[in-house]
Amino acid sequence: MSRTSRGGGRGKDRTFIVQQSFPRPRPTTNPYLVMLARSIASQPGVALRTFSWRAALLKRSDVFHVHWPEILVSGHSPLKKAVRQVLTLLLVAKLSVTRTPIVRTLHNLERPSGISRREHLLLGLLERRTTLWIRLNDETPEEAGKDYDTVLHGHYRDWFEDFDKPASEPGRLGFVGLIRRYKGVEELVQEFHDVPGDATLHVAGRPSTDDLAARLAALAGDDPRISLDLRFLDDADLVTSVSRSRLVVLPYREMHNSGGVLTALSLDRPVLVPSNAVTERLADEVGPGWVHRYEGELRAADITRALSAADSGSGRPDLSARDWSEAGRRHVEAYRRAVELVRGGGAR
Repeated sequence: MSRTSRGGGRGKDRTFIVQQSFPRPRPTTNPYLVMLARSIASQPGVALRTFSWRAALLKRSDVFHVHWPEILVSGHSPLKKAVRQVLTLLLVAKLSVTRTPIVRTLHNLERPSGISRREHLLLGLLERRTTLWIRLNDETPEEAGKDYDTVLHGHYRDWFEDFDKPASEPGRLGFVGLIRRYKGVEELVQEFHDVPGDATLHVAGRPSTDDLAARLAALAGDDPRISLDLRFLDDADLVTSVSRSRLVVLPYREMHNSGGVLTALSLDRPVLVPSNAVTERLADEVGPGWVHRYEGELRAADITRALSAADSGSGRPDLSARDWSEAGRRHVEAYRRAVELVRGGGAR
């Protein structure tokens, strides 16, 4: 059942404590999490606590908000992974005994591939104990018997406000972000060779594997119109790379919740993305000329068409529905609703 909670109930005269599943932000932390933390902490009567195992296990909270639960049960060594899995069991037990609801944001529709049977079992346990699920867009499917709220992914305009933003360059296409195979960057480079004229392509971001980096270099070949910057980008470099692009191309094989799209739009650059219900709804939301779509596999003709349309665009996309003050308020409403669901016997 999907709706927006209006809160209510007992305990509003004391601080409402939100325990997040992410640790204190570092320079490399996903900006979404940083801005989410700020927006929630700014709500009256609410305190936000970032994650440590000690705090999560030993301190009181009113709600536990988890984002990517697989992080809780994984580790860089077998010993670290085993310890985290035991701690996760203890955490779930503590939340059950204290009747503390788990709220889960559905960043991804499926569990990660390649995880162990034990990790699957622990993730299933967390899912069964989840009281409320937060969708980032209205197209995320709902399962019968689960409770949902929808809070749109916030924009990045405030995050990038103080960075220098160079003007876009005519004919310049860009891909920016961590490079993984599902993002279709190999196909983009391959198809670009058939894009006519003076167009250029700049791919910036760290590939997930050395093999993928080598594959991209081989596909680019000696085409002088293609440039590769295969490293992790800090925020300043990311802003520069996006801003210099006339069109940002994100040919993900599956696109549902994409921070990359919102990054480009927040920097007032149009995007070319696969056509589906999510991107069509986004195109309607932000206004004409900002979200260009293509059907099926990406082709050079799709790139040429979108680049031509981008060259004639102006103004700014409408991101008013993604203001962070609204996101913070809506999250707190969802948390309070989760508490009421537990009190009313609706916890799972």
